[in-house]
Amino acid sequence: QAQLVESGGGLAQPGGSLRLSCSCSRIIDSFGTVMAWYRQAPGKSRDLVAEIRRLGSTDYADSVKGRFTISKDNAKNTVYLQMNDLIPEDTAVYYCNARFGSSSYWGQGTQVTVSS
Repeated sequence: QAQLVESGGGLAQPGGSLRLSCSCSRIIDSFGTVMAWYRQAPGKSRDLVAEIRRLGSTDYADSVKGRFTISKDNAKNTVYLQMNDLIPEDTAVYYCNARFGSSSYWGQGTQVTVSS
């Protein structure tokens, strides 16, 4: 089992920045662990935003490349998503996901709204 708790969402203006955090109850620096952020806008599917693997390699959705950065602090079992140059299309509920081998866990989600 693993519990994930997200924080850091809120309202930002276009061009602004937000930093999301995801604290995990399990050790994330373990073999086969992948930590990720997904997002789901109203009426749309939940899509992958970014993921980071144990040794630090990352992948990003094309829509956020160059604007978002995923990182992790193994000592704190925490994953971050730094979001810069926000646009209205980034508005969504952002979910943290942890995969430990074949097991997958989700956080409760945090709302991000980009609006002037």
